[in-house]
Amino acid sequence: MLVAALAAATMTASTAANAEMSFGKPGEKVDLVVGYQPYYTASWSGVVNNGKGFWKKYLPEGSTATFQIGLQGAVIVNAMTGEKQHIGYVGDMPAIAATFRNLRDRGGTDLRIVAALGTSEQQCNIMFVRNDAPDFKDGKEAVKWLGGKQTSAPQGACSDRFARLAFEQTGTKPATYLNQNVEVITTNFRAGKLDGATVWEPTASKIEMTGLAKRVATGRDFNAIDGAFLVMANDLIKQRPDVVKGWLESEIDAQLFMADMKNADEVAQLAESQTERMDRKILWTALYGAASPKDVGSTKLQFDFIVTDRVHKLLDDATAFLNTLPAKPAAEPKIREGGVDDSIAREVLAGRGLQSPIGVITAQAAADSKAN
Repeated sequence: MLVAALAAATMTASTAANAEMSFGKPGEKVDLVVGYQPYYTASWSGVVNNGKGFWKKYLPEGSTATFQIGLQGAVIVNAMTGEKQHIGYVGDMPAIAATFRNLRDRGGTDLRIVAALGTSEQQCNIMFVRNDAPDFKDGKEAVKWLGGKQTSAPQGACSDRFARLAFEQTGTKPATYLNQNVEVITTNFRAGKLDGATVWEPTASKIEMTGLAKRVATGRDFNAIDGAFLVMANDLIKQRPDVVKGWLESEIDAQLFMADMKNADEVAQLAESQTERMDRKILWTALYGAASPKDVGSTKLQFDFIVTDRVHKLLDDATAFLNTLPAKPAAEPKIREGGVDDSIAREVLAGRGLQSPIGVITAQAAADSKAN
């Protein structure tokens, strides 16, 4: 599970080699290994950068970037901690945990958040109930219905944070709150073993569109945001600011591409080519579609790019939550000083003459999709 994987990453960090990774001198070609998550929609700028090859325009000639899929962010953080990956596209919880890896002078690996990929109220914060549950007037009423019932979430993940917030705000106490990954949750809904669960996109849209359960609440019901972040090894940041800047230029290209609705179907096609057993229409809906008529026009994903005050609040709240977990993947109630360094991102943003957010995806009616 996610918390156990984050704890394992901490153990790996304590045994990492003390010598710095070498990325060459500014201007020289560089070989990068990039961990990314096609199965987490909020981080799909990695999918687009991989598929469109935007990074090739900005890195020194002869450079390479090998993209490796991580089924969850903790896997990517673990690989970065073990110095097998240099750049990571991850959700908010693993991004925060990454900043608490042991520092280089302690025999570990220094990882830092360098940019925001996107924030939302309905990418990770999505709650489902079984199909025969009654209709509810709103999300809070739906959460209250789960009192005394069988529920689950991938605990330690952003969906867990949302579920606990929703239970707290509504005074709900489920009979059970199980630690299950999204695959097990999907199976258990199919088998009729769950009353409710919380998951992220695009699995949420797959569960809904295949008729396994019904979506009843999101972060919109509780003013709760989730997010995804770009994490880099500090050795790369220190040695090759030219590479970091180039990668962030390509990240802006990817985010702007995603935010342009004329590219929506191509983005879904790119995601389909980099996932398994995910229909293109499901993938389109996960990023661009409205879950219901009342959601049309709502924000599906906001491209903040830099760590604004709004994004800092998300990080502060999520770090405090992680610090309460038994495995404590966040070593302190707040991210350590220097754990967030978006200075180069801010330089790139200013150089483009842009302001945060650089784009927003608003939910479209399903009829607008051309994906098939």
